[in-house]
Amino acid sequence: MSDSTPLELPAGFVALVGQPNVGKSTLMNAVLGVKVAIATSKPQTTRNRILGVQTLSGKGQLCFVDTPGIHQGPKRLNRVMNEVALQSLREVDVVCHMVDAAALAGWQRRTGQQGLPPEERYVIERLSQAEVPALLVLNKIDQIKDKNLLLPMIDALTERTDYAAVVPLSALTGEQLDAFVETVLAQLPHQGLLFPEDMLTDQAERFLAAEFVREQVMLQTRKEIPYSVAVEVEHFNEDEARDLLEISAVIHVERDSQKGIIIGQGGQRIKAIGQAARAELERFFGRQVFLETFVRVEPQWSEKSRHLHRFGYE
Repeated sequence: MSDSTPLELPAGFVALVGQPNVGKSTLMNAVLGVKVAIATSKPQTTRNRILGVQTLSGKGQLCFVDTPGIHQGPKRLNRVMNEVALQSLREVDVVCHMVDAAALAGWQRRTGQQGLPPEERYVIERLSQAEVPALLVLNKIDQIKDKNLLLPMIDALTERTDYAAVVPLSALTGEQLDAFVETVLAQLPHQGLLFPEDMLTDQAERFLAAEFVREQVMLQTRKEIPYSVAVEVEHFNEDEARDLLEISAVIHVERDSQKGIIIGQGGQRIKAIGQAARAELERFFGRQVFLETFVRVEPQWSEKSRHLHRFGYE
């Protein structure tokens, strides 16, 4: 048992930044041991800044800031998501630049180059704004059989910026996860715990409920649908007598055709979305959930400031 007092323990904010779909949410959930951020294989799953807190008894406190993927996109929503990610660079103690090692290895193999694709160079340019220590985190190494491929990747990435440390890992399998935690702790200021020891996230229950519904929409619909979807929880009631959560969620889309795809033939897809989302909600809240889902058309909501604010993106 450590003889450190709470005031001597390292604690601080850690931004997870990188391209879309590099595994930022998966890594945060893995360290926390609890799913507080939705994660899918589709880009732009994370749209908001999400705080996840892990307190390690006698060792310190990691306050992760999961951010939207840094990317170039034409819509106002894309610009808002980028600003959320870049704002985090000015508010944290450590930045973790996450890279999909498997995707980068594939790009280098296809192109015959040892450098970086334009999308990764764009991220690095944005990261140059950070004035705090940066760690390079190579994720998805479980998908790389020849680990010697990691060396040219690291050379290409470290040639463009200085990193305090480099950690190859797999957020999915947990490989090198302990090493990652220790590396981050070593970079944090010794200032005592910033949040109560039992705190996991600062997100409201309504937000989490909406995110679990949106996750299922992303998982169960065609490619173009997820990026035109916003979910709004209109009713969230705790029935203590029945140990029941009553939730009513509206899935907003931009076109009538998208509404039809989400509802599905005979209402089968919206039923499947609701069932899967309810299972996730019951797992997270630890009680029975009654979930109602509706679909509404909100033309071009992703371009309108009023709707972006209403749905919590601006």
